[in-house]
Amino acid sequence: MLSSKSLALAAVLLVSYDVDAFVSPQQSRTSTALAGYGIGSWKNKSSSPSSSGGAAVATRNPWDDVNETNKVAKTDAFTKAPAAVKKSYGLGSWSKTASPGGSGPASSTKMTPLPASVHAGVVTGQAQVDLLNHAKENGYAIPAVNCVSSSGINACLEAAARNDSPVIIQFSSGGSQFYAGKGLDNTDFAAAIDGAISGAFHVRTLAKRYGVPVILHTDHCAKKLLPWIDGLLEASENYYQMNGEPLFSSHMIDLSEEPIEENLEICQDYLARFSKVGMLLEMELGITGGEEDGVNNEDVALEDLYSKPEEINQVYEALSPISHMYTVAAAFGNVHGVYSPGNVKLEPKILSRAQAYISEKLGNSAPADGKPVNFVFHGGSGSDVTDIQEAIGYGVIKMNIDTDTQWSYWNGINQYSKKNYDYLQGQIGNPEGPEKPNKKYYDPRECMRAAEAETVDRLDQCFSDLLCTNVCGGSLSPSPRGKSIGGLPV
Repeated sequence: MLSSKSLALAAVLLVSYDVDAFVSPQQSRTSTALAGYGIGSWKNKSSSPSSSGGAAVATRNPWDDVNETNKVAKTDAFTKAPAAVKKSYGLGSWSKTASPGGSGPASSTKMTPLPASVHAGVVTGQAQVDLLNHAKENGYAIPAVNCVSSSGINACLEAAARNDSPVIIQFSSGGSQFYAGKGLDNTDFAAAIDGAISGAFHVRTLAKRYGVPVILHTDHCAKKLLPWIDGLLEASENYYQMNGEPLFSSHMIDLSEEPIEENLEICQDYLARFSKVGMLLEMELGITGGEEDGVNNEDVALEDLYSKPEEINQVYEALSPISHMYTVAAAFGNVHGVYSPGNVKLEPKILSRAQAYISEKLGNSAPADGKPVNFVFHGGSGSDVTDIQEAIGYGVIKMNIDTDTQWSYWNGINQYSKKNYDYLQGQIGNPEGPEKPNKKYYDPRECMRAAEAETVDRLDQCFSDLLCTNVCGGSLSPSPRGKSIGGLPV
């Protein structure tokens, strides 16, 4: 039997030369499990996963005969492996999930298989419900990323495929308008409606090819923006008539600034209409602080940043009789944007108290897990991972990400510009000679790809923080192009 020290050294060598050889069938889902190749167990491959190919991989798992003590050495060895080695395979950091305390924080139990209804591509209706229930039951949340371009969408899909996990792609009203083109007239939200629809078809065209489940969502819709959602809902109803499912998976109605009675009444009307075509409603209760996409809540009263259990129960009692296809973005100190440490005070236990309050009201009809509500975490960028994982334990199944990916996209471009500065000062002439062309450097694909790569790396951390890695377990495969991809008219 090899010693723990020898195994540790062997583990580092395996990471350096063959990433497949590093995962054992016993590896917990909370470890970053070779997401780039969709593998959570030992697999026979004809070549190494590197782009340059390599020698054939042995078919036997060398860890099968290792006892529990030596398995720890394997994980610890990876922890100490050079970051460059890990990053070269898109692995990010290897982390063991520590329970953040409390009655319901996320656990590190083995992931159960995805429900049979969940498939690669855009999921709607019961498949979406099953996926969100799977998230709650297995203690992970799905990253929801705001996108404003096809390039941003592609980065999200690439990150999801690399982590072998589902993702939520969402559009705001302003982001949708930008997607359509700022030169278009946006009277009556025409450009915002067309932009979101265009983005939806882009996602539907490619999601299956990446081999991951995708929830197609729209973000904050205040009362003044309801005509935008009305246009998208009409598009989904028309799509449903032709394809048996809605164009979008879900929409958010954000009436948190309105009286709660009005908020609930309007949400009831929309949920009734959504449920007819298998769409989910996300509603907001309480206010998310900070500023995002033109919505400024930086001066909101402190008490409005924290929802009360009684208010969340009002939502449950108002919406549940219509449909259970809804989620609640309750406020527990959330703030849009990234702020200095100490300036944001999250209180995830607000969610726990609400779950307990509603469960007590339900009595014997309360769910066995004591979590009758599916919560959404807004303002996730810059949040402490302990708060994030504690909130997941209290029923959060989705976390919004925007500020961090905005920065990562820009930072990719910025770093590319700095690296190639001398080749980006003119079409002709660089350090290699005054007549040397620079076309391959200022080709927009180069800086955009740098932005995408940086965003994928940043999303790796998001998937890890949300315990959303290797969720698919290699069970979903990319689909070849066909005439029925996503119900597209091609």
